[in-house]
Amino acid sequence: MPTRVESTDPDGVDFGWVMQTTFVLTVTVGAVVVTAVAVFWGVDLPTWGARASFAIRVGAVVWLFTATFVYLYARRRAEEGKGTGDGSEGTTQSEADGGHSET
Repeated sequence: MPTRVESTDPDGVDFGWVMQTTFVLTVTVGAVVVTAVAVFWGVDLPTWGARASFAIRVGAVVWLFTATFVYLYARRRAEEGKGTGDGSEGTTQSEADGGHSET
């Protein structure tokens, strides 16, 4: 069976995972945060331009915090994976024994 093209073997932090996770979390958390800030602070947003500008300003702060958190989480996970030293990080038992099971 050929190796899947979309699989990766990152050395350290998997930046593809960090970018994807940051995007998803920023959209889901950011929408709630922008709405909550606008409602609870009573921000006057009379035009679509004002609404877009407000969403961009608040969303940028949400993105910055989300990206930092996700990167630090991924870095911590990558450092934990290095500590075992047995070379089996992220592999299942069937992958570790070459796909052969003794049953």
